[in-house]
Amino acid sequence: MPHATLAEAAARPDALPQAAAAPIATPYALPDLVCFAHLHWDFVWQRPQHLLVRFAQYGRVFYVEDAFYHPDQITPHLEIKERQHGLRVVVAHLPAGLPEAEADQIQFELLRQYFADQGVRRYVFWYYTPMALNKSRHFRPVLTVYDCMDELAAFKFAPPELRQREQELFGRADLVFTGGLTIYESKREQHPDAHPFPSSIDKAHFGQARGPMAEPADQVGIAHPRIGFFGVVDERLDIELLAQLAANYPEWQFVIIGPVVKIDPASLPRPINIHYLGGKDYQELPAYLKGWDVATLLFADNESTKFISPTKTPEYLAAGNPVVSTPIRDVIRPYGDLDLVHIAADAEAFGAAIERALTQRDDADWRRRIDAYLATISWDQTWQQMVGLMQNRLTAKTSAPRAAALTAVS
Repeated sequence: MPHATLAEAAARPDALPQAAAAPIATPYALPDLVCFAHLHWDFVWQRPQHLLVRFAQYGRVFYVEDAFYHPDQITPHLEIKERQHGLRVVVAHLPAGLPEAEADQIQFELLRQYFADQGVRRYVFWYYTPMALNKSRHFRPVLTVYDCMDELAAFKFAPPELRQREQELFGRADLVFTGGLTIYESKREQHPDAHPFPSSIDKAHFGQARGPMAEPADQVGIAHPRIGFFGVVDERLDIELLAQLAANYPEWQFVIIGPVVKIDPASLPRPINIHYLGGKDYQELPAYLKGWDVATLLFADNESTKFISPTKTPEYLAAGNPVVSTPIRDVIRPYGDLDLVHIAADAEAFGAAIERALTQRDDADWRRRIDAYLATISWDQTWQQMVGLMQNRLTAKTSAPRAAALTAVS
């Protein structure tokens, strides 16, 4: 399928706000890009989607998800789903109960045949999970990138062999990108060509919250002040802190937006001033943010949060919301250090910080400093910098054999 022009893509109903990337400084000349991910494309819009839709506007992108296992006997096959700008989501469907090695071999064969049918001959592999090596290690990409957005081995239910697979991926990767500074400080010791790319922002999208927007139907009846959080509700959310805040400030209404995964929903605190509104589409988020008085980063202090760099930090700020966060290192640096976000470690300090933040929305100097900082980051800039590194690395790999041959001749 031919790619739409940027103007045509922007007019599509599924096009993202500000999805069209700014012109890149050098001609875009990358091969097909095949991404291996543990995250479902249609789950939550985050780093992979922000970056890969930009690649998809200039070339073919195949997003390979984890296999789906069926309890009944089915013929193994691939499901192909088209998404923004022609990006293709690739999902293997397999019968349950297969030995791991057999499932990996079947997936390799399915992908090998599909790539052959699509004429995918020169390609970049882009990994979000080292576990995908089991089905991909026998391919021969011209460039391998590991975009390490999280310390997956620290997450709940992480496969025990994940760290071993990551070491193998470090050995194969030409470039390693990281989702924040803290995780970069760890990974740079394991790969010689690692680069930090902290969470960025689509300012125009979240900036809509600063203008007139209709109140979402499921939030309109919630009283003020509203203290909000959006994101995946899992082991990273500090539910004890949330419960304490709700008990200490019964007049505050806590709005929690996001799907509940990996934890029992029954474990969540349920006082009348906590409102769980479920997952929302990326397009809907600015309307919810507009109705909040303070936004929060209610993260627990545990292994799964040690290396995170929450994308929602600049998104909250772009919407004009005062922000209070627990002491996540990649929030302290730079947002706490620049006095853009309040940092608090326990319920008493967190409540006091929210009280201060409730008076901050109309602080002209704070808004000026927020906008000055946000002007320095964007997903477009992040993507362009990544493209530059990839092109340089490809050029170096291509010229190295030629230089070696010339040396041998001379």
